Amino acid sequence: MSQVKEKQSNVKNEAPAKPRLTTSAMIASLAAEGQATRPAPFGHALAELAKVRTDIVGMTADLAKYTDLHIFAKEHPERFYEMGMAEQLLMGAAAGMAREGMVPFATTYAVFASRRAYDFICMAIAEESLNVKIVAALPGLTTGYGPSHQATDDLAIFRAMPNLTIVDPCDALDIEQAVPQIADHQGPVYMRLLRGNVPAVLDEYNYKFELGKAKMIRDGRDVLIISTGLMTMRALETAKLLQKDSVDVGVLHVPTIKPLDEDAIRKEAARSGRMVIVAENHSVVGGLGEAVAGVLMRANVRPPAFRQIGLPDAFLDAGALPTLHDRYGISAAVMSANIKSWL
Repeated sequence: MSQVKEKQSNVKNEAPAKPRLTTSAMIASLAAEGQATRPAPFGHALAELAKVRTDIVGMTADLAKYTDLHIFAKEHPERFYEMGMAEQLLMGAAAGMAREGMVPFATTYAVFASRRAYDFICMAIAEESLNVKIVAALPGLTTGYGPSHQATDDLAIFRAMPNLTIVDPCDALDIEQAVPQIADHQGPVYMRLLRGNVPAVLDEYNYKFELGKAKMIRDGRDVLIISTGLMTMRALETAKLLQKDSVDVGVLHVPTIKPLDEDAIRKEAARSGRMVIVAENHSVVGGLGEAVAGVLMRANVRPPAFRQIGLPDAFLDAGALPTLHDRYGISAAVMSANIKSWL
C-alpha cells in the first residue's frame, strides 16, 4: 500500500504532459491554423474542364474519394471508371483509352503508381508516349502511415523514365491551373497531388502556372531557396520567419521537375553572394536537389554554398505529421533554424 501511495505522490509532482496528438494528425491538412484553403482543387478543376473537353475520362484504383476524383465521378458518371484495387490494370486500361483518342486522368497513391505499376507505365504508356495523365496523392511525407504509404522516392523513380513530364504543384492555385495545361500537353504526365483541404498560398503573389517554367515568387539578397511542391509553401513561411532576423530570402518555385527550367535555375543561382538551398518533399537522393546540383556543375555556376533540405535516405517513421515534419527537417521552424546555422 505504501508503495502505491508513493507512486501516486510522484505522479502528482511531475510536470504536466503535453497534449497527445491524435491519430487524425497522421492525415492532417498541411495548412497551418487559420490558413486559407480550398477543398479538392484537383477534383473541381477536372470536373470543370470536362464540361468543355468531352475526351477527358477519370479512372482510379479504388481511391476516388482519397484522390478527390469522386467530384469528377459525381458530375460525369458516364466518363468515370472504377478499376478496383488493381493499379497495373488501371495503367494498362488508361493506355487503351488513350489509344482510342481519350485523355484519361488516372489517380492512385504515389507509392502504388511509382512502385507497383512502374513497368506498366513504362512499357504501356511512356514508351508509346501516350496521352495519359497520372495524378498521384500522398507524395513524400504527406501521410503519417509509414513507408507503405510515404512516396519519398517517386521523383527519383520517374525522373529517369523517357517521355514522362513530371509536375509537383505547391498549392490549390497551382493544381487548378496545372490541370488544363497537362490535359493540353501531348504525352504522359505524372503529377503529385495535394488532396482534401489544400492550402491557398500563391494567390497573393500574382502567380501563374506555366508547364515547364520555374517562377520567382519573391526575391532575396542573402539566400535563394529553390523549391518544389509543398516545400515552396514552407520556403515562403521560412522567408517570413528569417525576415525577423534581417535575413533576406528569395524563393524560386519549380513546379515542373521534368523538363527542368535550367535557364531560370542557372540565372538565379549565378547571382553573386547568395547561398543556394534546394528544398523538396522527397528523398535527398535522386530528386530536385541532385537535378539542380547537376545543372549548376555543368554550367560551372558556383554559389558561396549549396545545401539540400529534403527527406533522408531512409524508410521514415509513422506518426503525426507535425512531429514528423519537425523530425525530418521540412517544417518552417526547423528550416529557418538550419538556415541561420548555415549562414
